[in-house]
Amino acid sequence: MASGAQKLPGHTEAIPGTAATETATGTRRRGKPVALALADYEAAARRYLPRPVFGYIVGAAETNAALDDNRRALREVGFVPRVLVGVGARKAAATLLGQDYAAPFGIAPMGLSALAAYRGDIALAAAARAARVPMIMSGSSLIRMEDVIPHNPDAWFQAYLPAEPDRIAALVDRVARAGFGTLVVTVDTVISGNRENITRTGFSTPLRPSLRLALDGLARPRWSAGTFLRTLVRHGMPHFENSYAVRGAPILSASVLRDFGNRDHLCWDHLRLVRERWRGRLVIKGIMAAADAVVARDLGADGVILSNHGGRQLDATVSPFRTLPAVVAALGGTIPVMIDSGFRRGTDVLKALALGAAFVFVGRPFLYAAAVGGQPEVERAIAILKDEIVRNMGLLGANTLSELGPDHLHRIPVGPTP
Repeated sequence: MASGAQKLPGHTEAIPGTAATETATGTRRRGKPVALALADYEAAARRYLPRPVFGYIVGAAETNAALDDNRRALREVGFVPRVLVGVGARKAAATLLGQDYAAPFGIAPMGLSALAAYRGDIALAAAARAARVPMIMSGSSLIRMEDVIPHNPDAWFQAYLPAEPDRIAALVDRVARAGFGTLVVTVDTVISGNRENITRTGFSTPLRPSLRLALDGLARPRWSAGTFLRTLVRHGMPHFENSYAVRGAPILSASVLRDFGNRDHLCWDHLRLVRERWRGRLVIKGIMAAADAVVARDLGADGVILSNHGGRQLDATVSPFRTLPAVVAALGGTIPVMIDSGFRRGTDVLKALALGAAFVFVGRPFLYAAAVGGQPEVERAIAILKDEIVRNMGLLGANTLSELGPDHLHRIPVGPTP
């Protein structure tokens, strides 16, 4: 992958799933695959999860403009394949931050994973380890980070910075003690986005007990018994475990408020504090502008993840795929540029790599897979995406990911043809 300006020419032990779709391998329903593509998992999860829980995962901000642009931007770029070049030695292996991986994508951080899937963070982490791809654990998770890291010692941890320097230091120290080698700091959530569409489904954090919530749970008895009640019996009421150095609010409460803190004063100086205290690899997530990527690098970041938070923060934010070439050019190969938000197919991943991205992170589909089939189904979802990449490398005329470049792409005109 070229590192300069990119311009377009013209196994660990399985954590079992709980859905009736799961079999001994967790991959089939009545002899048929649960999914042939990552998009299939969304429909399966909609049938399995209660309305508020599914609404939380699928939802985005306000008019869904940012969410929609994530897919639109990828559709506006097509391929220019090369032929008869001999593609019998195709490999999807990739290296990132000194680590070798089996594929150029990983699992993005997703909050409340254990509400959607039984021991969801562990299922995702263990599946990633088995498949040899990176996994980022969310700071908004409901399982203690110390309980997840044994299932994947190479997992990354994503943090939302607390408002006060002493709480930042305490959280960073806790992540280091837990054994994480890579800390991902998300910087696009100093103010929470207006996720009104999620609220309309009846979701809140914490969830408020109500007749409507009870009826939503009763409408999905497999989730209620296999995920929520199973968690209560075996592990007690889930809490926000990793937002700070101490335990946070329970996920279900009539009166407790989740402590988001007043974070609107956070600035680059706070990131400098993190860099001074954190001795491991530091990645900054939520970058969109090339100028911000340069500042992050100059403050000591080892990598950046371009992201509009899956369309869940500022509505009408463009897809990070649109700003990718400018960021790659500005950084000039000094640190890796990663990207997430809206990637669903192997072709999507290959487009980003051809424009200079070092890695792609995928979120919602892997959580949907965990919900309907636990760790085995997440492994299958990873295999689906990897197989698409390897197949399409051959159709593009490339044996290695490093052979991909902007000459494999072409901008597709938008609007009616004159």
